[in-house]
Amino acid sequence: MKKLRVAVVYNSYEEASHEAVAGDSSSGHHLRLMIRRMARTLRGLGHDVVIIHLADDLSSLQRRLKRLRPHVIFNQYDDVVHGALYEMRFAAFIRMLGYPITGSPALGLGLSRDKYMALSLLRGAGIPIPSDTTLVERVAEIDRHKWHFPLIVHPGQEHAGIGIARDSVVATKKALREKVREVIHSFKQPALVQCFLPGREFNVGILGGRKLRVLPLAEVDYSKLPSGIPPVMSYAAKWVETSVEFKRTRVICPARVEPRLAALIGDTAVKAFRTVGGWGYGRVDIRIDEEGLPRVLEVNCNPCLDKGIGLARSAERAGISYPELLQAVIKAAFDGPPYDIHLPIFTTPKPATARRQPVRRPV
Repeated sequence: MKKLRVAVVYNSYEEASHEAVAGDSSSGHHLRLMIRRMARTLRGLGHDVVIIHLADDLSSLQRRLKRLRPHVIFNQYDDVVHGALYEMRFAAFIRMLGYPITGSPALGLGLSRDKYMALSLLRGAGIPIPSDTTLVERVAEIDRHKWHFPLIVHPGQEHAGIGIARDSVVATKKALREKVREVIHSFKQPALVQCFLPGREFNVGILGGRKLRVLPLAEVDYSKLPSGIPPVMSYAAKWVETSVEFKRTRVICPARVEPRLAALIGDTAVKAFRTVGGWGYGRVDIRIDEEGLPRVLEVNCNPCLDKGIGLARSAERAGISYPELLQAVIKAAFDGPPYDIHLPIFTTPKPATARRQPVRRPV
């Protein structure tokens, strides 16, 4: 790939009331470290790289991009406020400016963050999801359904394990009411309720644009968790390094899976990723049901690209180095997405050419 001007954009907004949790690796500090690692890697590939931190001023971003004239925007903008859905708006804005952008387009980002909408779309496309998948906007709605316990309850518009804790798996209607009430009150959004699947859990990494590649499967191993902690990828298990969940949960990559099941998991993940409009790179979380069939828990467009974990770890197992991974992500930005008309609408208009007025002759 030729030398490019790459603008790496990330969300630097921080709430004044935000309190850091000891051992929490999802903090702004860790984010900035990741962005700097990515920038160094891209520079090592020969690209000119500029890091742009965006808080709340799109007009300033527009002016800066106009001066820089980057070939591509490396999108690392992630919502940091509960219930915010600006990831999709940022991606739409960049495309309206006319720049190629890495990762999924606005539609894919919006669908993947609205979990119930994405799951409903998957179900309509014939892709298996957990049974009892229901969006609950008011606690009173619980009595309208016939539930099959155990269930898992989490916020309907969050990701990265936010809102998932030890008490998210419930076995009674009383516990269900309490957890739904907590989600609605704490996160100011509906609660997503689903049948809790006790089977094996897999993270399926996907890479590419028009031609997708399924990376080696990663299995989440909960076997070392104490009996009182449910086997779920909670916020603590993902980010809080001092927690029991983090210390006792491990990821096995490549996962030990018989070939037929591995192929079925991969096919299901690709269909789910394409169905929500994913592009470039992604991760699909899947659990095996009682019949041994894969069901999609979540489609994650633009997952974490930090070195050595998640997608990068799966890519490494496939023989794709970290620099090669970032290069592939950029390449996909120029591949598509398909049917995406390149139509910038925030361009600076050219001065209108003055029309010569006809000379009126006296009658």
